[in-house]
Amino acid sequence: MLSESPNREPDGRKARVRFCKGGPFSPQRSNGPLLTKSEVHWKARALPEIRFEDQQLTSFAGLIVFQPLFERLALKRRLRGCFEHLKVSPIFGHASIVMLLIVHLLIGYRRLQDLRYYHDDPMVRRVLGLRRLPDVATVSRALEGVDKTAVWQLRALSRSLVLERLKELAPARLTLDFDGSVLGTTRMAEGTAVGYNKKKKGQRSYYPLFCTVAQSGQVLDVWHRPGNVHDSNGARRFIRSCLSEIRQILPQAVLEVRMDCAFFSDEIVSALEALGIQYTISVPFERFVELKLRCEKRLIWRRCDRQTSFFACHWKPNCWEKPRRFIFIRTREPKQRKEPVQLGLFAPYEYGYQFKVILTNAKLCARKLLRLHNGRGAQEGIFAELKSQTQMDYVPCNRRGANQTWLLAASMAHNLNRELQMSADKAERGTTEQRAPWWSFVRLGTRRMRLIQRAGRLTSPQGRVTLTLSANPAVQTELLHYLKAAA
Repeated sequence: MLSESPNREPDGRKARVRFCKGGPFSPQRSNGPLLTKSEVHWKARALPEIRFEDQQLTSFAGLIVFQPLFERLALKRRLRGCFEHLKVSPIFGHASIVMLLIVHLLIGYRRLQDLRYYHDDPMVRRVLGLRRLPDVATVSRALEGVDKTAVWQLRALSRSLVLERLKELAPARLTLDFDGSVLGTTRMAEGTAVGYNKKKKGQRSYYPLFCTVAQSGQVLDVWHRPGNVHDSNGARRFIRSCLSEIRQILPQAVLEVRMDCAFFSDEIVSALEALGIQYTISVPFERFVELKLRCEKRLIWRRCDRQTSFFACHWKPNCWEKPRRFIFIRTREPKQRKEPVQLGLFAPYEYGYQFKVILTNAKLCARKLLRLHNGRGAQEGIFAELKSQTQMDYVPCNRRGANQTWLLAASMAHNLNRELQMSADKAERGTTEQRAPWWSFVRLGTRRMRLIQRAGRLTSPQGRVTLTLSANPAVQTELLHYLKAAA
């Protein structure tokens, strides 16, 4: 039995996807009774003869769902615009190299040397629009030639892809999370430095600052920095840049910003208020002893729920210009205290309770405010997926520009995986108190296992390009779903 689905090729022809079903070892016949035990089990002891032949076999047949997405976004043409000022290879340009990196990460490889294991894959070449792939040395040389201008333009392209999706969604409320993540390396790479790392002390690292969108789970922008800087180092300019980009496409939307205690400063808070942005920022106890005294001397706490109580006040540090709204939260969590005793000089301690202070200008009750602020933990999930699925923590080269390009390719691969699902499926939920993503996104590793890493054969019967896969019903349903949405 054959099932076909047309997909238009770049030259105007239609390609077919065929799913072959049947064979002597099918677990169940379409007609007739169930198979017997002797018809199912088979004693196979001898090893088959192994041959290596040049055939149009692919291990990544599911990449076909990304081909129409790349064409709709005009990704390769827009990548060429990022590297027009550079001296390009007479054969492979920087745009093809960056496209190769994105596909390299989508199909699950990490090191550049792994390119050798799929350089003959016809589906990878087809998606990239290449008759043959460059070797590892060519990719390395191209990455080393990337300069600051190219990195800046690549960042702009990555932002524009996310902004186009947000403009189409047109949310009435948009939430941005800002935080940094350590990218450690054991090599002497340009721009790395030894920073604070409690797990691997003395390791050289980068410490990029990320801006992620809560509703779409995408990386809006990333600013590459050495590993010895504080979270808030230069953050004010980066935050203003991200917010201004959002404000241009969503002038009527309510913008929210969530940050941890590293961004607690009068400079950042004043900048957010001047832009009319709602914010929630964690407050560090270690910098202000008065916060501890207020918690310890407080006798009446307003009940929020069975576990949480709070009180609010307007207060300002001595170096600030004006008082602002602080929410003091006490949560019942009876557990053993394992922190150093010296921290008791700064942080309030009462057995059975955990204390937290949030600075905000949002007009929300304490329960909703706490859930809103705690929702920023979803950003850690984005970082985990970036590091484990798109290899963001890998440092491939010694040049800073090359490593910045790799980081941007990793974030674009993550965003494109989310874009594929958003373009094919409707949003499953609206704005929640925790500002959870509107879609239940499929992790890239799961998408590889279910769809991308499927064996197939590319043939051209009667001049029609045909991709033949095994007729697995689950794979067939999902693959045709994405191709139909892209048509």
